[in-house]
Amino acid sequence: MRRVKIGFLIVAALLLIAGTLNEISKATCFSFTGRVVCRVETAEPLVALTFDDGPTTVGVESVLPALKRYNAKATFFLVGASTEIALTRRIVAEGHEVGNHSFTHQRMVGHPKAFYDDELRRTDAALVSAGAPKPTLFRPPYGKKLFGLPIAVARNGQTMVMWDSGDAPDRYPKAYAAEVLADVRPGSIVLIHPMFRSRETERQALPLILEGLTRRGYRLVTVSELLRAGRA
Repeated sequence: MRRVKIGFLIVAALLLIAGTLNEISKATCFSFTGRVVCRVETAEPLVALTFDDGPTTVGVESVLPALKRYNAKATFFLVGASTEIALTRRIVAEGHEVGNHSFTHQRMVGHPKAFYDDELRRTDAALVSAGAPKPTLFRPPYGKKLFGLPIAVARNGQTMVMWDSGDAPDRYPKAYAAEVLADVRPGSIVLIHPMFRSRETERQALPLILEGLTRRGYRLVTVSELLRAGRA
């Protein structure tokens, strides 16, 4: 009976530790190792819009005209295995920034050093081959990171970028846009997923977000511009 009780306590402790690590792994403004940026301290009215995944035709053809209409610049975190030359070149040609979002879009926790290095370098190579500058920014898939990944990102000469607004959209575009606008402050980094057909809410909300931010006097810049303007 005593052994059973000890075994139960060990299992319970391990589950608690695993659950705690899982929560920490997706914390947007904390990392055990390396540097992570979720927003920037600045008095200037600057906000960085960021778009994850793809690129896909439906996403790019929806997002780029909206950004152009409001004279906004943004950062696109692209997946290496999904990189398409024409779409990537179009993003870069319109003055936007391209970041690394891994090669296979797996959860990057609990892997060996070689796995992280391969994911980062293959994505860099794919993006450069598609006409983008070598990325200086990285965003982990699903926002997951613990020990090895942040070290690999630093080793690759990149900054890990998270967000402080926009991750969990409402089902309705107006409500989602209102949530983002309520969260945003100077130095915010907004996460939007517009690339897949299932993400119509985000695509419809984007013009509302752009209109709201512009009306409030915000200037929409890339993450790198935001970093240069303040303190992460």
